[in-house]
Amino acid sequence: MSDLGALLQIASAAVDRASSLVSRMAVGEVRPKGDRDMVSDIDLAVEQDLRDFLSRETPELGFLGEEQGSVKPARQLTWALDPVDGTANLVNGIPLCAVSLGLVSGESPVLGVIDLPFLGQRFKAAQGLGAHADKQRLTPSTRDELSKAVIAIGDYAVGAHAQKRNELRFAITQLLAERALRVRMLGSAAIDLAWVASGRLDGSIALSNHPWDMAAGTAIAREAGALVLDADGQNHDLLSAATIAVAPGLRQPLLQLLADARKQVAE
Repeated sequence: MSDLGALLQIASAAVDRASSLVSRMAVGEVRPKGDRDMVSDIDLAVEQDLRDFLSRETPELGFLGEEQGSVKPARQLTWALDPVDGTANLVNGIPLCAVSLGLVSGESPVLGVIDLPFLGQRFKAAQGLGAHADKQRLTPSTRDELSKAVIAIGDYAVGAHAQKRNELRFAITQLLAERALRVRMLGSAAIDLAWVASGRLDGSIALSNHPWDMAAGTAIAREAGALVLDADGQNHDLLSAATIAVAPGLRQPLLQLLADARKQVAE
């Protein structure tokens, strides 16, 4: 594998560029992108800038962006970018959004940089090199009781068959309301994963798994010591159906909650 330390420096420089654009650009035109989804001028500008930058700095690597798709997708190492994770928050003046840049080897994320431009927070990690926010090493929560835990959930489904797809999400929300200390929906998978890595959240549940959303946060959370799993408890990779990040002590109670939610929907 290529030198992950050097690639982490390149990724950090790329995210510096992206964060600067997000902070100083006007949102501009907001275009619809499917049912109740959107893309802004900022999303497009950031993705184009980082696509150009990374093609110059790492021409041998592939690139996958949320807005414009992939180039050289068959390469062993591929960048995965969400230029603005939380666009709906951004366009409504809610500061919970992130630039998320991951690096994927095969089916596994190995590096990630997540920046929260309006909160002044930066999270980064590479496999074997630790996970950090600035110079502080990240460690997940040590909680082991769901009744004392703060758990984030991903957005509800929209688009085709949303009503059916949301049945399990609603069941999970109900059980969390009954068992967890608090439930949060932040509107950014990157923030959910970074905050699990740093112990701000005790777990996060997303019944989705797009590489641009999850690659960076998965790499950071794992390197910090959190678990990132599929909904059945298997190790998470790019083929997983869900992305469950959790402090190690909460693995069993959170997986039991998911199993109970599936049973509830099936009845």
